[in-house]
Amino acid sequence: MAVLPDLTPFLWIAWLSLAVLFLVVELLTLELTFLMLGAGSLIGGLGVNLLGGAWWFQVLAAAATSALLLFTIRPLLLRALHRSSALIPTNVDALYGIGARVVAPFVDGAGSVKLDNGETWTARLSGDGVGVDVGSRVVVQAVHGATVEVVAERSTDHG
Repeated sequence: MAVLPDLTPFLWIAWLSLAVLFLVVELLTLELTFLMLGAGSLIGGLGVNLLGGAWWFQVLAAAATSALLLFTIRPLLLRALHRSSALIPTNVDALYGIGARVVAPFVDGAGSVKLDNGETWTARLSGDGVGVDVGSRVVVQAVHGATVEVVAERSTDHG
C-alpha cells in the first residue's frame, strides 16, 4: 500500500490561493462578501498556518474570522458605501429643471432652445408663452422624445 506524502507544510499555498480566488470573485461581484471570505482565509487560515497551528485549527480560524467579518464589518462598509452614493440624475432625467436660452423664435408653439449644458433642442412652449422671444431664458419642464417642453423663467429680480 502506497503511503501518501505529508502536504501540510505546503498548506500556506492553499490558503494564499484561496484568498486570491476570493479576491477575483469579489472583483466580479462587488458585494464585499468574497472580500470578507478572502480576509478570513488570510487572517485566520494563513495566520494560524504561519504560527504553526494544526490544519483543523486553520480551517476553524478561517471560518470564524470570515463569519465575524461578514456579520460585523461588511454591513458597516455597505452602509457607508450606500450613504455616500447620492442619486445623481443622468441622461434625460438630468434635463428636468435645467435652464435654457431661446435661439429660434417660437412659431405655433414650436421653436429652438440652447440648454445650459450646451445642447440645442427643439422646444415647445408650455403655458401662455408671453414674453418669450429670442434670447429669453426658459426652463425645461418635460422631455418628449427629441423635444423639450419649456416655460418662461421667472424673474428673480426683487429690486
